[in-house]
Amino acid sequence: MATPQHSIQFPNESASYRAARNELLSAELELRKKLEEVATLRRKLPLGGELLEDYTFEEGPADITGSTPVQKIRLSELFAPGKDTLVLYSFMFGPNMPSPCTACTSILDGLNGAAIHIRNRVDFAVVAKSPIERIRALAQGRGWKNLRLLSSANNAYNRDYHGETPQGNQIPSLNVFARRDGKIFHFYHTELLFAPKEPGQDGRHVDLIWPIWNLFDYTPEGRGTDWHPKLAY
Repeated sequence: MATPQHSIQFPNESASYRAARNELLSAELELRKKLEEVATLRRKLPLGGELLEDYTFEEGPADITGSTPVQKIRLSELFAPGKDTLVLYSFMFGPNMPSPCTACTSILDGLNGAAIHIRNRVDFAVVAKSPIERIRALAQGRGWKNLRLLSSANNAYNRDYHGETPQGNQIPSLNVFARRDGKIFHFYHTELLFAPKEPGQDGRHVDLIWPIWNLFDYTPEGRGTDWHPKLAY
């Protein structure tokens, strides 16, 4: 690919900087194309297996004030009228964990702000294995007023759709379900987590919904190897 050219420059930049930046721009253009190619392949996936069970969850109130009673809701009822795609994110907050996963919490802090936009196009909810009371308390403390929060404490959803191991250890997991002709099918899972590990790489299976790492990638420091999100700073 030819080195891209444009007329934009920044104050006092050197010729060597512009040459290096143009080389990087070429790589960025290729990356954008590759991301679009992967997204196209993903959209072309055939439907996966039919939903194993119409799981019953407990749901906390959207306003997280505790004023709305907990209700039971089936997975099929998470599809709003006129919407046929459901995204469920399983985060690591099991009943035996003293605190939630810091990485998952960071992801949900970001998705809380995005949720109102996401749900305008597709259905979206967040699932954890802890009892709904623990999830509600966590949400209230972090101000997650826009997330639809579900407890899978009394069903096998996490185990069946790889949000936990057979031993009960929790796994961060994003699943997409599609409704067709009144039936619900599994469509997609972030399976990079299960792929063979490459040297210097971790799963990075939910990076595309986790903005902090993408922002760090723009900086001289990059992602680094010793920084991890915390519940508080």
